[in-house]
Amino acid sequence: MIRIVIAEDQQLLLGALGALLDLEEDMTVVGKAGNGEELLALVKQECPDICLMDIEMPVMTGLDAAEYLREDSCKIIILTTFARPGYFERARKAEVDGYLLKDSPSEDLADSIRQIMKGKRLYSSELIDLAFAEENPLTKREIEVLQLLTQGGTTKAIAKELHLSNGTVRNYISIILDKLEVDNRIEAIARVKEKGWLS
Repeated sequence: MIRIVIAEDQQLLLGALGALLDLEEDMTVVGKAGNGEELLALVKQECPDICLMDIEMPVMTGLDAAEYLREDSCKIIILTTFARPGYFERARKAEVDGYLLKDSPSEDLADSIRQIMKGKRLYSSELIDLAFAEENPLTKREIEVLQLLTQGGTTKAIAKELHLSNGTVRNYISIILDKLEVDNRIEAIARVKEKGWLS
């Protein structure tokens, strides 16, 4: 019997996923969590074979939980709406066993779980196409500047935090806008969030 723990912050979807997987003769859902932190507690308690989780959840995201569970013995499947190259790249680095999209048919999910239990890694073909389609153009330092911008940091505050001059930070912001082909900071933040490049 394949023992599964599910983490999903949308209660309706959490219930539906649990009910669907419980219908499979060789699967049983041993726990459900509303965020990554609850999931980690459940994994410790239940020792499941599979952790099935969403990415965007409160308290702790699925990707944060996946990175934490990397050393654990359970297999990790990300099940998400978000086909973003940045998320996919981070999931691959966390060595997740599967990255599937929520719009897949339910029988595909059960099938994927069985294949992953046999040692396969499964990634949605749309994600693989996306990952090769567009690389993150920003350097590590530019991402640091943008992360501080998303937290509402001013040029002066960012300069102090990163031990740079105000002029250097302004240059970084100018380069970021140029690379992202946007006109202002708000558009830049929206663009990197959409692409999943801030992780």
